[in-house]
Amino acid sequence: MRDREWPTIRQSSLSCDNQHTKLSSLNVQPCDNQCSTCQSTGRWAVRTYNSRVTSVSQDDPEIESALDAKGGLVLPSLSHSHIHLDKCFVLDRCSLVTGDFAEALRVTNEAKAAFDADDLYRRGYKLIRDSLQCGVTSMRAHVEIDIAVQLLCLDVGLKLSNDFRGICDVQVAAFAQEPLFDGPAPGENYRLLEQAMQNPHVAVVGSAPYVESTLELAKANIRLVMELAQRRACHVDFHLDYNLDPSAEPLIFEVIKEAKRLSWSQDTRITIGHATRLQLFTPNEWHGLVAAIGDLPIVFVGLPQSDMYMLGRTTADTPLGAPRSTLRVPYIANKYHVEMAMSVNNVQNAFTPQGTADPFSLCTLGVALFQSATPEDIETLVRAVTLKSKEAIGMEHAQSLTISPGDPADFVIVHDTPDLQAAVLSPSYDRTVIKAGKVVARRETTTWFAET
Repeated sequence: MRDREWPTIRQSSLSCDNQHTKLSSLNVQPCDNQCSTCQSTGRWAVRTYNSRVTSVSQDDPEIESALDAKGGLVLPSLSHSHIHLDKCFVLDRCSLVTGDFAEALRVTNEAKAAFDADDLYRRGYKLIRDSLQCGVTSMRAHVEIDIAVQLLCLDVGLKLSNDFRGICDVQVAAFAQEPLFDGPAPGENYRLLEQAMQNPHVAVVGSAPYVESTLELAKANIRLVMELAQRRACHVDFHLDYNLDPSAEPLIFEVIKEAKRLSWSQDTRITIGHATRLQLFTPNEWHGLVAAIGDLPIVFVGLPQSDMYMLGRTTADTPLGAPRSTLRVPYIANKYHVEMAMSVNNVQNAFTPQGTADPFSLCTLGVALFQSATPEDIETLVRAVTLKSKEAIGMEHAQSLTISPGDPADFVIVHDTPDLQAAVLSPSYDRTVIKAGKVVARRETTTWFAET
């Protein structure tokens, strides 16, 4: 990538004692241990030091200089466990006629032909900045590797990751959206993917096995990518089982088979995005899947904005129309104890023309989509875009939605929000975002009314 003047990223400054950053937040509302309500009495203070929470206490008179949260709800920061960094904000370059998946692939590939470093950087920068303002401090950012863009998207993604270092953890995933096989043997796309994985800053390798021309090649795609991930001791991330076809073989079992063959390490995650085919599973099939997974480090990521928009189009003329074609996150997590995260996936492109970068919007959508407004389900929805999303990408995270000493000092204060229910049902726009004990973003509503 040629040298150029990139946009400037500014960090908020707090009092530092040379090496360590200290932050005290006053008047916050922590989520309680049950998460059905939130602690509502007294004045709570959160102290951080050296990127860790050191204390959470009431009525701390010793704090002199602090960030006043004014009673806002404090939660572990949000996370994108699956988002595409390179093909965001390209909807204005795409003409939608049918709106289906084949068209989305075609018009996106046409847009990709015009990608350059400046364009990729500015769109990626906007996506990370918009996400950060929502409360996102970590993300798995997929960038495409293929013969059309070569390693261009990867190079820009790694630059963005470096430029946002200390503000937002941008974990770059080398992603093969296009087939890895040219006929019976791996082709140029696979060789480029291998080349990308030689870069020590690439932490994840992934693919979309369903784009291969045959079922056997889809399984070979899984095998190749998992072997590559194991050689590099990195995470693996599949766009998998993206269909609602009861006759289609669920390829999740091929992933499980390969993981067992390779004696997969607990130190590297196996992340499965979409997996809509699993929506057709019976209870017995779910129990069989849970048994097959065993202790493998597999996490599923539901992508409701994309899944609901894209799938089920062949049933448009049936009495009920398209089904709820996305993983039922609260139901599956609570009934079968499957590890479930939820993520935005795309922002303003042909695969997902609607929506924003705010993970909380998925929780609000999920209340209606999953018919989930009980305290248990609301907690599951929030965990899916915070703790479970960080787990899905192998990032360190707190063990609870309740901020506790020893937790990473990465959290979001949702202002004008008394409890978890309010945060999900009607998320406040006003938020303060803290990363490693530093305020890294803040957004506030400005209002104006005409005189009456």
